[in-house]
Amino acid sequence: MGTEIAADFATLGEEFTRNPHPVYAALRARGPVHRIRVPEGAQAWLVVGHAACRAALTEPTLSKSWKDASPALPLARLSAGENLLSSNPPDHTRLRGLVAREFTPRRVEALAPRVRALTGELLDAMLARPTGEADLVEALAFPLAMGIICELLGVPSLDRAAFRDWAEQALSSPDRDTRTAATAAMTRYLVAMVDDLRTRPREDLMSALVRTTDEDGDRLSADELIGMAWLLLVTGFETTAHLIATGVLALLRHPDQLAALRADPSLIDNAVEEMLRYEGPVETTTYRFTTGPTEIAGEVIPGGGELVLVALADADRDPARFPDPDRFDIRRAAGGHIAFGHGIHYCLGAPLARLQARTAIAALLERCPALSLNADPADLSWRTGLLIRGPRHLPLRWLP
Repeated sequence: MGTEIAADFATLGEEFTRNPHPVYAALRARGPVHRIRVPEGAQAWLVVGHAACRAALTEPTLSKSWKDASPALPLARLSAGENLLSSNPPDHTRLRGLVAREFTPRRVEALAPRVRALTGELLDAMLARPTGEADLVEALAFPLAMGIICELLGVPSLDRAAFRDWAEQALSSPDRDTRTAATAAMTRYLVAMVDDLRTRPREDLMSALVRTTDEDGDRLSADELIGMAWLLLVTGFETTAHLIATGVLALLRHPDQLAALRADPSLIDNAVEEMLRYEGPVETTTYRFTTGPTEIAGEVIPGGGELVLVALADADRDPARFPDPDRFDIRRAAGGHIAFGHGIHYCLGAPLARLQARTAIAALLERCPALSLNADPADLSWRTGLLIRGPRHLPLRWLP
């Protein structure tokens, strides 16, 4: 590992955005850690390979707190308030405990009927189109993911379009001013929402979190409530929507696997795990910063607040962990993928994402026996940036 730039991700263009895996594989063949330049212009260290990525995700000298970032990094913070993705133990332990107290498996499971009902409503509207054509992202993936997370948190329906725009700009815009403005707009909205919930609580997760702050001796501060609302909203719909879209795309590009799932719908749970492994919605992790010299897979990254990114997309395509990793196989033993992370920052919303993905994809296939891609895969436009991965649109057609 040298200090020269091994890859400048700002110059790789649309070909990399559509299919980043060959670039990551080429870097992995040279070693587990590389100096890169991210699209925003900052230099960073990229970790590739399954074993190295798992090690980095549990490395205690890599901090999630922006307080540990080098002041020389030309980057804007990606989120508002303090949350699980911008904190370290013991603060992280405390925050996760307070949120997990309300965001329980029982609360998620109780959403299953609503997920089925909303999926049915969205498919009714989609399949009523006389043209027999629709964009799956706009017709099903985003409105389902957005609808469920907004109902869970208590965000009014009229504000959901604005939330989607703010989130995409904050997470994917190459322009720093645009990202900053979107983050500020969402923060102002969340502050007003939390203030309203203090005086007019409802039966939703954010109201429960507000009540927890009022009733417990150990409470979420106002800034922490804003941070948790940001985290749950943005990660709650962005990642789930792209999981649904990329999962359906993978099936349509692999007709044998689509046929296998149609023949045996009980494969849906394992199919979703393979979708997560094959093309998960998070390409590289949110930022980590070195608090001292950090050894990953025998390579030492300097201390001093250096930026470190962990390539989840590459970890789950590593042949050392998954034989023939570029093959999409819904019968594969896909356990061990790290699409939801690993260690203490493992995604709290993973059960909800899985619930929505298996419900939406199973219902789509059941109701559309003749389903196909209505575009050349090479013409699909993908989200830019290194964080969120997924097609902006997924044109489909079916027999009306």
